[in-house]
Amino acid sequence: MGRRGRITTYSSWRSCGSRRLSTPGPPRSTCRPSHWPRRTGSSCPATPCSPSPEKENAGRTPGLDVGKYVAMDCEMVGVGEGGHESVLARVSLVDFHGRQVYDSFVRPRERVTDWRTAVSGIAPRKMRLARDFEDVQAEVAELLQDRILIGHDVKHDLDALQLTHSIKDIRDTSKFPGFRQYGNGKKPALRKLAGEILKVEIQQGAHSSVEDAKVTMALFRRHKPAFDVDNTNRFPTFAPGARSAAKKPRKKKK
Repeated sequence: MGRRGRITTYSSWRSCGSRRLSTPGPPRSTCRPSHWPRRTGSSCPATPCSPSPEKENAGRTPGLDVGKYVAMDCEMVGVGEGGHESVLARVSLVDFHGRQVYDSFVRPRERVTDWRTAVSGIAPRKMRLARDFEDVQAEVAELLQDRILIGHDVKHDLDALQLTHSIKDIRDTSKFPGFRQYGNGKKPALRKLAGEILKVEIQQGAHSSVEDAKVTMALFRRHKPAFDVDNTNRFPTFAPGARSAAKKPRKKKK
């Protein structure tokens, strides 16, 4: 997909001291409560749903034209004493239209001391078919290459994957100025944004990284023009036409 070099992997990244990070919708009858957000105060599935139900641990969706934008979300489990250190256990990506691009469980490199199942949705039995961290890292890096990454407080997800992404190619819903009013002076929670802006309820029980990625993309999609303006203001030298204008040759004097 063109020139590489914007995404870097770090085999020696560390976290928490000396520990290493291992770190049109479907028919309503097919939408399952555990996979789809619901309208606030209603039993009807939220819109927009993706064109197909969530396919857990399916890897990369074959034959899908991913396009320019992807949204990513991760789930973590705890390792170390007390399970306070977070490591990667699941990663999901969707495209601009909310279609599932990638989903995989990730086998932690260290012994898990807190599965956080009530929140993460991750249980030991789901690790039986989990992929190795290095394989998932490489697959996600390829998907992010030369694309705009949408996420909610996405730095933590990138850190868990030990990846970097060009800051000008990131759209973070937790930092978007238009959403600050929902945070009471702090970063707004994804659940809060989903309820206030999309009028859907999410994270009622165990989280789904696929569902959270879909909601993050839906927030971006609804406010895309404002996100574009904000990004242009932050990185004016990368705005469309800025570079060509800067290099426009001067006319020679006769």
